[in-house]
Amino acid sequence: MSLSVILAEDDPDIQLVARLALKRVGFTVRVASNGVEAVTMARESPPDALLLDWMMPEMDGPQVCSILKSDPATAHIPIVFLTAKTQEAEIARGLSLGASGYVTKPFDALTLGDQVRAIIDARQP
Repeated sequence: MSLSVILAEDDPDIQLVARLALKRVGFTVRVASNGVEAVTMARESPPDALLLDWMMPEMDGPQVCSILKSDPATAHIPIVFLTAKTQEAEIARGLSLGASGYVTKPFDALTLGDQVRAIIDARQP
């Protein structure tokens, strides 16, 4: 069974590389170009995981994470920040908002899918 992921990323080049990296290991990928789209998509059809950029138009990643984690219908979705924000305080903030993982850019396209799968597997009972 294929796992589904929402990739919330506004940069078309990063969307392409991340989408291909995730598809390579069997994920079904839906792309949201901003935070509002990501929230809408997650509520309409919850994914197995959400990869979330920190800096996006309309609503940033921390806002998206807070909204989804505060909603019982989406709180279970593992959220992985995929971001250029690399300061320890930023990583700690992302995790404190309820994110399950944190992958920094530039990321390794060959291991991204495995990293996401490991985060999902770690959340399984």
